[in-house]
Amino acid sequence: MISYGPDQIDMYRRAAGYVDRILKGEKPADLPVQAPTKYDLVINLKTAKALGLDVPVNLRQLADQVIE
Repeated sequence: MISYGPDQIDMYRRAAGYVDRILKGEKPADLPVQAPTKYDLVINLKTAKALGLDVPVNLRQLADQVIE
């Protein structure tokens, strides 16, 4: 019904930067580990309705994506 997790597209972009640095000669062991910086909030209203739950309007407004 509600999912909150790292933005996959942003993670792929950052991974491309790692690949570029490796192909330019840096050792993978020398590259820093980075935590995700962007997260997505997705709300599935159809599932919430099927479960008989109401999702507050202010939470819907905060969501990056709302599935109706």
